Amino acid sequence: AGTVFLFFSGPILLIAALAYVYIFAFPGDHVQKKKLRSLSFRLWTFPVLVDGPLGVVSAVEFIGIVLFVVYIVFSMTYYVVDSVSFISKAHLPPTTRSELLLALIGLRFGSVGLFCMIFLFLPVSRGSVLLRLIDIPFEHATRYHVWLGHLTMALFTLHGLCYVISYSLLGRLIEELTQWKEVGIANLAGVISLMAGLLMWVTSLHPVRKRFFELFFYTHQLYVVFVVFLVLHVGDFVFSISAGAVFLFMLDRFLRFWQSRAKVDIVSAACRPCGTVELVFSKPPSLRYNALSFIFVQVRELSFLQWHPFSVSSSPMDGRYHMSILIKVLGTWTDTLKRIITDVQEQKSRSDSESDQSQTGRITASIEGPYGHESPYHLMYENLILVAGGIGISPFLAILSDIIHRVEQGMPCAPRNVLVLWSVKKTSELSLLLAVDAQSISSSVCDKLHLDIQAFVTQETDPPLEDGIVGDDQKAPGIFVKNGAAMSGLVGTGDNFWAAMYFAVSTLGSVLAFVLVQLYYVKRFNVYAWWHLGLLLLLCMAAGIVLPGGLVVLLWHLSEKRRMQDDRWDVDARATADAEQTTNAAGGADASAASLAALRTTRYGCRPKFHAEFAAFAERGGGAAVDIGVLVCGPSGLQASVARECRSQNLRRGGAVFHFNSHSFDL
Repeated sequence: AGTVFLFFSGPILLIAALAYVYIFAFPGDHVQKKKLRSLSFRLWTFPVLVDGPLGVVSAVEFIGIVLFVVYIVFSMTYYVVDSVSFISKAHLPPTTRSELLLALIGLRFGSVGLFCMIFLFLPVSRGSVLLRLIDIPFEHATRYHVWLGHLTMALFTLHGLCYVISYSLLGRLIEELTQWKEVGIANLAGVISLMAGLLMWVTSLHPVRKRFFELFFYTHQLYVVFVVFLVLHVGDFVFSISAGAVFLFMLDRFLRFWQSRAKVDIVSAACRPCGTVELVFSKPPSLRYNALSFIFVQVRELSFLQWHPFSVSSSPMDGRYHMSILIKVLGTWTDTLKRIITDVQEQKSRSDSESDQSQTGRITASIEGPYGHESPYHLMYENLILVAGGIGISPFLAILSDIIHRVEQGMPCAPRNVLVLWSVKKTSELSLLLAVDAQSISSSVCDKLHLDIQAFVTQETDPPLEDGIVGDDQKAPGIFVKNGAAMSGLVGTGDNFWAAMYFAVSTLGSVLAFVLVQLYYVKRFNVYAWWHLGLLLLLCMAAGIVLPGGLVVLLWHLSEKRRMQDDRWDVDARATADAEQTTNAAGGADASAASLAALRTTRYGCRPKFHAEFAAFAERGGGAAVDIGVLVCGPSGLQASVARECRSQNLRRGGAVFHFNSHSFDL
């Protein structure tokens, strides 16, 4: 078991340890211009496949897919040829040969599936240092988990099917499937694990997930059953192949559990006239994020298990003590949330009393995150194109605010030409632009930053009569919900020192627990059952995380609490400061300042023509040999169209280089 663990899981843990050293030495907060010309970065941002079941696939992702396919085909071909050669040398009856061949092929399917399972758990460790090391945000890594999930479950299903056919030929199907061996494979545990995996697999298929999201979400909690019974099925030394990846996932999951226990104060919860819900959460000033971050939100009045991802719509430059998100009403969860906020707002307006301004316990929210890009991708390009569809404008509002504030304050900021292409169905959605904190742009900023916002209203052919006042988004007054705390800083992307200590202490604690169990339990009581040894290995991993790792998390929590006390935030003081800031800004505003609404050009009854827009923008940016960053957030069809145009533009000799990147979830 130790040898297998060192060979397969040891390198993963070693790379994770070195990743913390690298992140300490080379923090990703600085703007990296040199990175644009590197071959690896260009391969990440060059779309190779656009139309297909996998969606938009970059060159690096395509190489990874090819390597996996080659590995699977080569491994299984080699194993089948080797098994046939082995059986042909033995003088066995034809029926026995068939049974043995099926058993050997099934064994190889299972071993290859375990290897793939190493990579299955790495992408879903949201705050994983490995994802931070290669700067893959969780919304991108989720795609890899989906792909690997289909591959792994297909291999495990073939593994089980081969044995079912083999046992049927022997006439001992039920007897073999219910067998639980002390030495060797425990078949019944494997059946239970496979059934749990099949339930997760079937409900995660896109048609099922899209129509029955809650069914998909709840059945995916069976991953605990899947892993535990897999360990009981194969024992300790076989499970050691994928134990390292599972350990990193357990580390992340335990830390997320600690962070999600905090009930977060909601500074403001309001419904905009266009039907969008805006939530503003309290956060400690030490919690860092960037304009491409996202968070997972749980509202306990709606569900204790459901966590939904939302892009942050505020910039870190907007304020140290808050973070906001915009939520479009699309399903039961979001509709119920909007109804709760609307009811409280109506009660507040009817009562019209000061005592009802704080609504305690009506919305009990918890937060996980923030997660996202390790480095501010949007700050790397002098020429930047933002393509959004509907509520997909949300992360770009944070980007616009971030860029404007940075230019105003003279902070590092590469963008000088920014084009926003925004498609909406109705004119009322255009009012979301007012959610940007930086609504007025001074003349000094206008001299340094050329901002062009092109809005396309697809389902209206003419502007409405009230188009002149549509930008005046008079949202209802927000409600304040005091739950007792700001967002917790216990997140893998938070304090690097404490995150590294948590990883190191948990790893050493797990190794120490395993050594002690071997010396004082396994050898003393002569434990030899495979399933028992596998269970002990899993329990040692959990003990190392919960006990010494939990102690580090507790110290981390106390450190964050003490830091917050040193920089205590009072809501009334903040409101007064904000009011004074607003008054001063109004009194000393630049007479020549331009508003974001004035920079917006609206077209009706049409969609953006990406070829013409991209070509014109490239000419304005300097023509040939210009690097242009393209960020898209919206439906898969919009992403495919933008990726297709980027690929077409990049294949032209001597033209500008368009770097494609998407920022959306497909959950």
